[in-house]
Amino acid sequence: MFFAQYYLDCLSQASYMIGDRSTGRAVVVDPRRDVTEYLADAEAHGLRIDGVINTHFHADFLAGHLELAARTGAWIGYGPVAEAEYPIRRLADGERVELGDVVLEIMETPGHTPESISVLVYEHAGDAVPYGVLTGDALFIGDVGRPDLLASLGMTSEQLGRMLYDSVQHKLMGLPDEVRVFPAHGAGSACGKNLSTERASTIGMQRLTNYACRPMSEEEFLSIVTEGQPAAPGYFAFDAVLNRKNHELLDVAAHARPLTVEEFLARRAAGAVVLDARDPQEFALAHLRGSISVPADGRFAERSGTVVEPGSEIVVIAPQDREIEVVTRLARIGFDTVTGYLREPEVAFLATPDEIAHSTRLTTAELHEALRSQRPPFLLDVRNASEVADGAVEGAVNIPLAQLPARLAEIPDGGLVVYCAGGARSAIAVSLLEHKGCDQVSDLIGGYAAWRTAFTPAQA
Repeated sequence: MFFAQYYLDCLSQASYMIGDRSTGRAVVVDPRRDVTEYLADAEAHGLRIDGVINTHFHADFLAGHLELAARTGAWIGYGPVAEAEYPIRRLADGERVELGDVVLEIMETPGHTPESISVLVYEHAGDAVPYGVLTGDALFIGDVGRPDLLASLGMTSEQLGRMLYDSVQHKLMGLPDEVRVFPAHGAGSACGKNLSTERASTIGMQRLTNYACRPMSEEEFLSIVTEGQPAAPGYFAFDAVLNRKNHELLDVAAHARPLTVEEFLARRAAGAVVLDARDPQEFALAHLRGSISVPADGRFAERSGTVVEPGSEIVVIAPQDREIEVVTRLARIGFDTVTGYLREPEVAFLATPDEIAHSTRLTTAELHEALRSQRPPFLLDVRNASEVADGAVEGAVNIPLAQLPARLAEIPDGGLVVYCAGGARSAIAVSLLEHKGCDQVSDLIGGYAAWRTAFTPAQA
């Protein structure tokens, strides 16, 4: 058996390729859009990709099923209740996909979405116990998938939760302890609230350590699974729908096009969003007025999809020689509306001095003094609710970054300070607020971590 996990840190997303070396047949599960790594591995190991299986219609990224099918002629498989615009192979519960002696068996595990499936992997057709199970978003290491209303139109959270209870408590926990667990996401994903940094486990270990896998009633399961879920980024609904559609194939070269300063400014004037992926400190020192700052390091695609509306034309300012990377990462979440990039932003800044803005950043001492003044600033905390539960600056209003674009009307104009845990999300939020026309917006350097270090609760 050939078995490989491909993990994308910036989206906390795992995909898999399983093959039979004797027959050369292989299947890829939950692929991302840039499919060259799968193709290269298949060629290196003498495999041909016969099929692509998506465990469900993903909301957090645009899957690469159409790209792989176009490159290899592979069929595209989903669970039996899935509906898509493109031809699909509906895989029935208990159906076995034979690659040779290596066999995949489909297990319906709805709950995260109605069409969710897991894939049992048998190293040998006659094995009584599977080598492992690819659980998609039904079961994570340390968690289970949230009932995903964005990808499950027409379903209620309670309906999905009851499905998930049966899938986790009866089906997946009904497998032998030694079966390996390979989920579709890890720590950092907004698809759950308590995901581990581990990328594989066993059914037995999850039975012992996963809060949602211990024996409990259906009502208790519903209560704990729906409580404390992080806010979903705005692009999730867009991707959940787009993954059903027969959309255009990935073409990074068509979008990673260098623009002259004149072309770039013309696109900006016509309404394109300027997405500045440079370091936040560089952005704070100088940027084009109205630009949105999302640093290329870290969770760039997810955070871009949080603050940029899907379908918007985007022009990019990227770190030196990372333009292709930035465009590719946007394409992974289905943002194929980039029309070009500015290679030397300093030239544009010099050419348009009246259009250059600077971001205001406060130290903890400066914020402390401002809060004690006669006219203290409005204090905005853009962390998730679970983080706020562990402590916050007194008087702060909590609006998680993922919810901020839809709740801008709640933000007063002028005299505003934004903070998060360490400064990354707040810098993005400040640029979004300025993009939307807010004045006198400042960012707290170091975030709540710096505040907590500087001041005890009694002092603050």
